[in-house]
Amino acid sequence: MTSLFDPYTLKGVTLRNRIGVPPMCQYSAVDGLANDWHLVHVASMDRGGAGLLVMEATAVSPEGRITPACLGLWNDAQRDALKPMVAAIKAGGAVPGIQIAHAGRKASANVPWEGDDHIAEGDPRGWQTIAPSAIAYGDGLPKVPHEMSIAEIHRVRDDFVAAAQRALDAGFEWLELHFAHGYLAQSFFSKHSNHRTDEYGGSLENRSRFLVETLRAVRAVWPAHLPLTARFGVLEFDGRDEETLAESIELAKAFKSEGLDLLSVSIGFTIKETDIPWGVGFLSHITKRVRDETGLATTSAWGFGTPEAAQAAVQDEHLDIVMVGRSHLADPHWTYAAAKALGKEKPSWVLPAPYAHWLERYR
Repeated sequence: MTSLFDPYTLKGVTLRNRIGVPPMCQYSAVDGLANDWHLVHVASMDRGGAGLLVMEATAVSPEGRITPACLGLWNDAQRDALKPMVAAIKAGGAVPGIQIAHAGRKASANVPWEGDDHIAEGDPRGWQTIAPSAIAYGDGLPKVPHEMSIAEIHRVRDDFVAAAQRALDAGFEWLELHFAHGYLAQSFFSKHSNHRTDEYGGSLENRSRFLVETLRAVRAVWPAHLPLTARFGVLEFDGRDEETLAESIELAKAFKSEGLDLLSVSIGFTIKETDIPWGVGFLSHITKRVRDETGLATTSAWGFGTPEAAQAAVQDEHLDIVMVGRSHLADPHWTYAAAKALGKEKPSWVLPAPYAHWLERYR
């Protein structure tokens, strides 16, 4: 029976266990550049013993940032600023990953603790947002985005490719495409936000086109021996879940045929009018269905913050890796806590030796 603490190999990469730290935005960058905050953050998360650490949503272009304080990867200076992060993650024993993203109509926002809403019109910190259709998200994000031309769609696709190449040059060994959470790629897929009548809207094939073309283009530059993954919202909890999930599974099959190695199963967050059944393991059975029907390796970051839920999801083969976010922020040594809670032999040795030795010797 598979355990949370068993190694996991995907392509040419082996994780020391099946615990991952998912992308969690820090909103602490200046001009897209990683800094000392990010270095301390990733080092502390990595020291806790997880097998995989995926750095936060990193914008592929300036207008793709969620906020002015987001990381970026649209120039070489940003690439170079990420190299110490990669070195720190590797030194701690985890596999270094990064998520690359475009926020679409949810871009140009204030950081969450300063409003979590669109930057006001006329404020020089803000910018014009873009999306498949000129439809605002609403609520605190009322800006009507510019509807992208075909040329702009192709430009953003190429921005993903350039960012992937820079991620590789920085030393990352695990790449995640952010196709979820109501950001640009998810907006193309969703009928709520995509009202186009050309080849990028309407049918499932057309609404999937930007995602598939972007994945295909990134796959061409990302090495075959390194995992290429995506995070995708497979349903909205908007009352149309079976229809959306069925379409999502068809798209995931297309992802696999284009060379995707693992899917991080998430929620769409394309609209506000939803009824999400928050709770322990609430996406577990959805993740298993995606895994079973597509043959893709899967992970998820929703509802697995307790050791028992994480262990059960792995043992029951609902997913291959468990992503634990908020619980790692509360306790960067979550992996150690899980090892103790689940009765792992010599649990302290999931931590680095300078910690593990003393924790084991003196009790």
